Amino acid sequence: MSSTAPPFAQPRIEPSTKRVRVLFGGKYVVDTKQAKLVWETPFYPTYLFPTSVLDPSFLRESSDHKPEPDVKFYDLVVGDHEARCAVTEFTGQGSDTKDLAGLLKIGFSAANAWLEEDERIYIHPKDPYKRVDVLQSSRQVRVALHGVELALTNRPRLLFETGLRVRTYMPLTDVRVDLLVPSDTTSECPYKPTIFTFSCPTGTYTEILWYYRTPQPECGQMTGYLAFYDEKVDVWVDGEKQA
Repeated sequence: MSSTAPPFAQPRIEPSTKRVRVLFGGKYVVDTKQAKLVWETPFYPTYLFPTSVLDPSFLRESSDHKPEPDVKFYDLVVGDHEARCAVTEFTGQGSDTKDLAGLLKIGFSAANAWLEEDERIYIHPKDPYKRVDVLQSSRQVRVALHGVELALTNRPRLLFETGLRVRTYMPLTDVRVDLLVPSDTTSECPYKPTIFTFSCPTGTYTEILWYYRTPQPECGQMTGYLAFYDEKVDVWVDGEKQA
């Protein structure tokens, strides 16, 4: 029997109450209120759909992937647009996937856009069992690397996210940006669509902090703020060094 709160045994499957649309090649290849939230891993859910919601004319059996007993692979094709091996159909033949029989998955990055109702989502659906809170704080936070101070602030904003460590965000003016070199690395998440990372020439570590310019409403207070990977630098909070 599945738990009613995370972490879940995998796969965890529950119906979504949202209208979900998938845009590809100028067409909504999926437009349904029958989507399933599925936790294939304990960290976040993805959307799976009954096979009936995707017009088979958009599918072409994939030649890029060897057949497997419990899944079938298809290319997603709309006119001249194609995403190879983008669709996985679960047959239910394998013991690990029998609960997914009759469902299919579209690779999130293969589509041009995903929408819940009329709002675009990024990377994967937001986990309904996770909460994100941003709180203004007056704690003093100091960050250093190899003895060089990189940041000192008395006005951090703390991000609390269910199941994850607390992250400290600092105003740009409280960070030694003159010591930082932009990295080519970017990444995305459902709450913070575009994250830019930075390197530091004073040590051997790279990509030690990040910031984002266009956060989602849950994290709107973080616009223009920076956060360090505490795992890569030395951090003191109110004079106490953090482990």
